[in-house]
Amino acid sequence: MTITTPDALASPDLPLRYKAVRELTEDLAAPLSAEDQSIQSMPDASPTKWHRAHTTWFFETFLLQPHLRDYHVFHPQFGYLFNSYYETVGTPHPRPERGMISRPGIEEVKAYRQHVDAGMERLLTDKPGDDLAALVELGLQHEQQHQELLLMDIKHALWQNPLQPSYADLPPPKPTTAASLSWIEHPGGLIEIGHAGTGFAYDNETPRHKVWCEPFALANRLVTNGEWKAFIEDGGYQRPELWLSEGWATVQEQGWKAPLYWDHTGDEAFTLAGPQAIDPAQPVSHVSYFEADAYATWAGHRLPRESEWECVAAALPTEGAFLNQTRLRPQPAQGKQSPMQMFGDVWEWTASSYLPYPGYQPPKGAIGEYNGKFMVNQHVLRGGSCVTPPHHVRATYRNFFGANARWAFSGVRLAT
Repeated sequence: MTITTPDALASPDLPLRYKAVRELTEDLAAPLSAEDQSIQSMPDASPTKWHRAHTTWFFETFLLQPHLRDYHVFHPQFGYLFNSYYETVGTPHPRPERGMISRPGIEEVKAYRQHVDAGMERLLTDKPGDDLAALVELGLQHEQQHQELLLMDIKHALWQNPLQPSYADLPPPKPTTAASLSWIEHPGGLIEIGHAGTGFAYDNETPRHKVWCEPFALANRLVTNGEWKAFIEDGGYQRPELWLSEGWATVQEQGWKAPLYWDHTGDEAFTLAGPQAIDPAQPVSHVSYFEADAYATWAGHRLPRESEWECVAAALPTEGAFLNQTRLRPQPAQGKQSPMQMFGDVWEWTASSYLPYPGYQPPKGAIGEYNGKFMVNQHVLRGGSCVTPPHHVRATYRNFFGANARWAFSGVRLAT
């Protein structure tokens, strides 16, 4: 299967961009059967058809119902079934029970998407004002987030199946060698981080503000599978002195011995193409904050703060190994450029808790529930991954997960 990323995904023409983003979601779901699209493998994940319907609900609820004259809601109960956490627009269906919804089926979800897309085409026929265009853009960025979640979630679901089925038929990676590890020195000082200027950004990326950094250094590339194997062989998962207290308790409770999806031999890992040999040169992926921090301690270094990461990344083009369905895996660091892999491949854990920036104010109304309400018990990740849609991230982008989360394509860059 080959799915290309059309230029329309980055088009300044809003109707064209809307169409391209919506089509990509359907392309991502296309390899999956009705049964595949209905399962939920854990409370943190969601069925594929739910992602398809929820992103549609967003446009119906926040754009079509309030802004399109004579719009008719597709189904009166979909507002309950496919609301995620927006309490100000109604009580959502319980998240852990999304896999219990056998109906609507995937064809009815397709009809729902087509109904809403027809409404959006009408709404976008006349050039929308700035406020409405900004809301459409938020909906598209939201759908791109769910495109990544769709792939994360179905990977976890297929992994649970003893048959180890694949999402896509992809050849195994060719053996490679990663670039040597080196350090990028930064003098520190008073820097500015956060979004400023034109272009889309989430509210949690603002306001731009000053941060003091002591002198630091970042690794020129990500930690590799081969380096992680050395950590395992040195007893990394059996040495409590390397771990935060809660992390060590989680290791004991969950029986962690390696990154998520690695088999017991350390030779194979489950991928979106099914079980494949582990390439030592590829960036390690599917590790939690607890594991990232323990590895950094073992290596004699630490994780970067998000301000350190951003001040280095801000000087670089936003280019890297993003979503490409001929690949769907992180790529080894190769070449002589420095730093490498700041964007794409795997999300990079930082040492920073997910908290509001100084002066942060969530937007008014239901949209204000998008980010601010989650600013507790989470850590920030930066840079995007190999399943992040192209043109979706930037140097100021703040992703966030709980410290024990491992099903995201998350990895490690060291700092010192």
